[in-house]
Amino acid sequence: MEQPLDLLRWVFPALLLCAAALVAAAVLRRRVLLRHGGAVECHLRFPGAGGRRGAWRIGLCRYGSLDLGWFPAFSIRPRPTAELSRRGLVVSGRRPPEPGEQLPADTTVVRLTWPGGGDRPAVEIAMNDATLTGFLSWVESLPPGTEWDT
Repeated sequence: MEQPLDLLRWVFPALLLCAAALVAAAVLRRRVLLRHGGAVECHLRFPGAGGRRGAWRIGLCRYGSLDLGWFPAFSIRPRPTAELSRRGLVVSGRRPPEPGEQLPADTTVVRLTWPGGGDRPAVEIAMNDATLTGFLSWVESLPPGTEWDT
């Protein structure tokens, strides 16, 4: 009877330590993403896709010179889960959140498409107005030295 109790004395603290390490890694990841600048909170979904990709997910977008990287909020993955290319990106519509969508009330949903981009699926992102202004400014500007035909 002593062996299961001894095992329990070590298993519970080890599990607690692992959980604390995962939480610390997630917090550290968020701080690193935000500290490097150009990162904002936004929601993302791929309309028409099934499963998690078709549902709204909260995360952080980081602006790059060639793409927009989206990192899920509840992950410790160091790379972006979705990379939205800036080349050919078109804002094809804006709308307020629909009543059935679980988004904050002060957000605007923006539909992004890539005409002539082949089979690239449309993407919807939701951001508050201040973040949306910065995003639209990023879409309309080009990095120095870029010679795109779009």
